[in-house]
Amino acid sequence: MIGAFAGGNNSGAPTTTAARAETLEHVTAAPEQSAPAQPSETAGQQNARESAETYLGTAAFSRSGLIKQLKFEGYSLADATYAVGAITVNWKEQAAKSAQTYLGTAAFSRSGLIKQLKFEGYSLADATYAVDAITVNWKEQAAKSARAYLDTSSFSRSGLITQLRYEGFTPTQATYGVKVAY
Repeated sequence: MIGAFAGGNNSGAPTTTAARAETLEHVTAAPEQSAPAQPSETAGQQNARESAETYLGTAAFSRSGLIKQLKFEGYSLADATYAVGAITVNWKEQAAKSAQTYLGTAAFSRSGLIKQLKFEGYSLADATYAVDAITVNWKEQAAKSARAYLDTSSFSRSGLITQLRYEGFTPTQATYGVKVAY
């Protein structure tokens, strides 16, 4: 049994030094041909990753929103999920960009904007961070919202204040918004 433990022939018979040297030479000899290295990502994964990077260069996305966009473009869920996981993204920064975009197109209360960001797939923490990180005059947002309502519907002052409160504006913001819009 000594030969088996000493790297011998596993027959139980002792091995000679020459036999051991021959075995070591055979084991340490370089293989004639090695297998080609496997790519670190498939073509689908690479294309999805590159598409994700392109999207983030032009618009803000939540993690789940970006995966949905990649799936819409025809990537498999597996490739889309891989792609989003393979890139470095500051989701809080993406949420802040989304918040700014929303405020450029519509009026929101603080809580309404957080709800909108959550609807877009941002976490509550990222949505809250985003809304707190940007500079917003919430009274002016209330006024903008009040004007938009008055452009399409008739409201009494108190009814419009109630509507703005329903949207999440504070009593002070809603009252200011109605005062400016009327």
